[in-house]
Amino acid sequence: MGRTVIVGDVHGCRAELEALLDRAAFSSADRLVSVGDLVARGPDTLGVLALLRRVGGRAVLGNHEERLLAARAARRRDQPGPRLSPSHARVLAELGDDDWSFLSALPLELELPEHGVRVVHAGVVPGIPFAEQEPWLITHIRSLDGHGRPTERWGKVPWGARYAGPPHVVFGHNAQRAPQLHADATGLDTGCVYGNRLTALVLPEGAPPPPVEERAEALVSVPAAREYFALGQKLRAG
Repeated sequence: MGRTVIVGDVHGCRAELEALLDRAAFSSADRLVSVGDLVARGPDTLGVLALLRRVGGRAVLGNHEERLLAARAARRRDQPGPRLSPSHARVLAELGDDDWSFLSALPLELELPEHGVRVVHAGVVPGIPFAEQEPWLITHIRSLDGHGRPTERWGKVPWGARYAGPPHVVFGHNAQRAPQLHADATGLDTGCVYGNRLTALVLPEGAPPPPVEERAEALVSVPAAREYFALGQKLRAG
């Protein structure tokens, strides 16, 4: 087995994902892992999913995949589902059987024991065993409030700053201008769909994530071609 390339939130940015894999010199010996949110907001969700299937990539469930799956299930029951943005409604109509099969099989977490890594979409609540984590928070948590409680809001204390491994948690969801580098957690969502960058953590065979002071050397990123979706507020500086 070659390297493991763990990529941040893609959101339909197929061209940037291809550029990132080129920059990382991705080969058939390597494996691709996604932190979720492969879909919607960007220009080419179908192309992203096709690329993942073509290279045998793996992914965890993101909140945007979760929303699409809930909408599809509600439609099949002829019931109201979650409210969808125009982007999500368009993707819902475009996805084919192979796409739905891929999305329906996404797990909440992927264990990469050879790297000492757990991949989730948003994060975990520090101090709570993974088996006791609330699934909704795994796909939505961003920070801890003033009382130390988990929240999906952008806060001053990111959950990763209080998390102590093992394992090392690699996550996305909380878009920042720069990757979140904590002692035992790495956040890879650098807001590609919002016009910033697409970022990946590249781990050699059997290697754990480097210490914080050396981890930037294990990161690869490419700039977004343009802003595909307006965030409504500036990306956080960290």
